[in-house]
Amino acid sequence: MGHQRMNCTRTVGVVSALILLLAGVGAADIRLPAVVGDNMVLQSGGKVAIWGWADPGEEVAIRMSWQSNQPRVTAEQDGKWMLKIKAPKVGGPYEMTLTGKNTITLKNILCGEVWVCSGQSNMEWPTAASASGPQEVAAADFPKIRLFTVQKKIADAPQADCVGQWTECSPQTVGGFSAIGYFFGRYLHKELGVPVGLINTSWGGTVAEAWTSEGTLATYPEFKTRIDQIAEARTNPDASMKKYRDALAQWHKQIESAGVQGAGCTSLDFDDSAWQEMELPVLWEQTALGNFDGLVWFRKTIEVPDSWVGKELTLDLGPIDDMDTTWVNGVMAGAHMESNQWQAVRQYKVGANVIKAGRNVIAVQVLDTGGGGGIYGQPAQMKIKPADAGDDAAISLAGKWRYKVAMDLASMPARPQPPTWANNPNAPTVLYNGMIAPLIPFGIRGAIWYQGESNADRAYQYRELFRDMITDWRQSWGVESFPFLFVQLANFMATKPEPGDSAWAELREAQLMTLSLKDTGMATIIDIGDASDIHPKNKQDVGKRLALWALAKTYGKKGLVYSGPLYKSMKVRDGKIVLRFDCVSEGLVAKGDALKGFAIAGEDRKFVWADAVIEGKTVVISSDKVPNPVAVRYAWADNPICNLYNKADLPASPFRTDDWPGVTANKK
Repeated sequence: MGHQRMNCTRTVGVVSALILLLAGVGAADIRLPAVVGDNMVLQSGGKVAIWGWADPGEEVAIRMSWQSNQPRVTAEQDGKWMLKIKAPKVGGPYEMTLTGKNTITLKNILCGEVWVCSGQSNMEWPTAASASGPQEVAAADFPKIRLFTVQKKIADAPQADCVGQWTECSPQTVGGFSAIGYFFGRYLHKELGVPVGLINTSWGGTVAEAWTSEGTLATYPEFKTRIDQIAEARTNPDASMKKYRDALAQWHKQIESAGVQGAGCTSLDFDDSAWQEMELPVLWEQTALGNFDGLVWFRKTIEVPDSWVGKELTLDLGPIDDMDTTWVNGVMAGAHMESNQWQAVRQYKVGANVIKAGRNVIAVQVLDTGGGGGIYGQPAQMKIKPADAGDDAAISLAGKWRYKVAMDLASMPARPQPPTWANNPNAPTVLYNGMIAPLIPFGIRGAIWYQGESNADRAYQYRELFRDMITDWRQSWGVESFPFLFVQLANFMATKPEPGDSAWAELREAQLMTLSLKDTGMATIIDIGDASDIHPKNKQDVGKRLALWALAKTYGKKGLVYSGPLYKSMKVRDGKIVLRFDCVSEGLVAKGDALKGFAIAGEDRKFVWADAVIEGKTVVISSDKVPNPVAVRYAWADNPICNLYNKADLPASPFRTDDWPGVTANKK
């Protein structure tokens, strides 16, 4: 399920855990959360919270360089204290000294604009790996932009603190920071002329429900089992883990019984001539399998030299999404059976007594539980060779394999999920607990968000879940409607020759629908994706398009075009459909040549490619094949060919005029 997930390593070690433990109740010295520290940026325009821990009843005084009075606060019985102070004038640097039984002085503080940057891998993607990354890093000398990265943390309950520190933006600090966050902040800094603080709290491959509080998720019946499991993991982790392992073992027995292993398809003499062929490596979403979730068998016959007989071999298959069990000549070579191993490179040892001279067969059982699936790495990663030989002796395994669908996951009960503490960043609420809660109530202007890839197979659910997550964050911060700006999914995967259904199109629709929520904004990037890479490297334009929304809507910049065309309404006229749009700027344009990407359908709901013509600020759609049209879709595909823009050079958002049930309508 995870090709939309990346970099799921956990780096919180013993030392970090101790730091968080010591931040609890009862130690003698006053302490501050990580987000309140040297080099921080305070949000301008009102009061900001400063908080920490001390002995119960201990008095804490705060002296600020920007004002003469010295407010005081007394720690509560749980040791926590908090003061709301008036933010200084925009600029700095300022100092703050906190005195209790000890004294802490915070230096190099600025006052300006603070934004949280969150989501999955495309938000996490570092500046150094973006387009022209080395040049961007070398030029990143902006001491009034401050960076804070929240260290990854899974938690069963809301955490009081996180691990991280504020740094000045420089070539030494920006390389590993969120590229979109940096480019967004840089654009604001240059346009507004004020300090900008950026808090990066993101984790590749994660789902929206992981970033949502337990209280909000409790209203969703489909998350109740996992929420209950999280509660059990908090109180009785051993019993919780045993229950999970027993359930998982039973589930795998059901999977195995549903497959074709009993027919002997792992053996050398099995007849697979009736199976279909697939070129590997590839995500099977880019093949005839499409958005299939379930069990698929793969077989490849190879010829090996006589010199390999009696030698131990090394079998490399690259990463497999999600799980696999692999055999050579009917003997199991290895397996990866946890869903969070989708990124793990498969390398297995083949025993010296397994290989035969001449014809041999490799059989791989692949189970995908959602999202991307298959043997998807690079061709060079797929090979077999003697363990003591170099790659020059290897036989390539890339190319044609035979395959057979063994079992559709839709016919099976849901796969048991591990307890939270078993290192699962996609469990409901765990990233909210570990990576959002510790930031609250630090003063922020708003948030930017790039996520959705991992929820694409549940796009209809995302319509509500995403809105509720935004509202959840706003309520947690105690701010009714702080700006929440998000990125619509880019184009990705193979281009389809004919109109059809698309889970990614439905997820983009869910994001578009979220604009009805107050103080939200959406950057459309349907024009800058990469068919073969879920991580488009052009993060500069993504950051800029988010910043345009902020500048226009949050900061009130007049006359600024902040969005591409957004579908408004349709009207049927003389066998054609006339479309109207918002955000047309000075007019609509077809970038390149004639308009592309429009499909039209009649009452039969069968879409065909349509002729599209710009007339003023409208687009007129028609087809000789559909004399009585009722619906239009634009850029409705994983990776559409489309070219409608406004004259500000911003692309139109994908959309549809119908509400016919989509492929994700009943998936939760």
